Amino acid sequence: MSAPDKKQMRSAARLYAVQALFQMETTGQTVESVVREFETHRFGEVLEEGEMAEGDPAHFRKVVDGAVNWQAKIDQMTDRALVAKWPIDRIDPVIRALFRAAGAELVGMDTPPKVAINEYVEVAKAFFPDGKESKFVNAVLDHMAREAKPAAF
Repeated sequence: MSAPDKKQMRSAARLYAVQALFQMETTGQTVESVVREFETHRFGEVLEEGEMAEGDPAHFRKVVDGAVNWQAKIDQMTDRALVAKWPIDRIDPVIRALFRAAGAELVGMDTPPKVAINEYVEVAKAFFPDGKESKFVNAVLDHMAREAKPAAF
């Protein structure tokens, strides 16, 4: 098997970041313990359904750290992008983790908004292959990106 390219590794890092943020929220583990677990055991892990992609550890760490450090700002942006009846604490915890990971890239990193949106819509499809969640994620992230980086539009 050929070595994964940087884009594939970043995509895998984004998926892992969403998983790590979800795990932190549901288990109460610290960012340090979850990051260490993912970097030690999850990256490139071989599972029954096939080998997991190798993630970019630096990108993974930046996304997770950014999501934790900027969580209040990201959650406020997410709330503004959601319908009033659906505050962030009422949405699926996987999608909430996804918004926080994407928000980290929109708020605190140099990721172009269109790249962040496309990448996290793909993450949503990985978690919810049959659902309408990817369209919902696309709409919310578009709103968040226009707030975070208006000059990019």
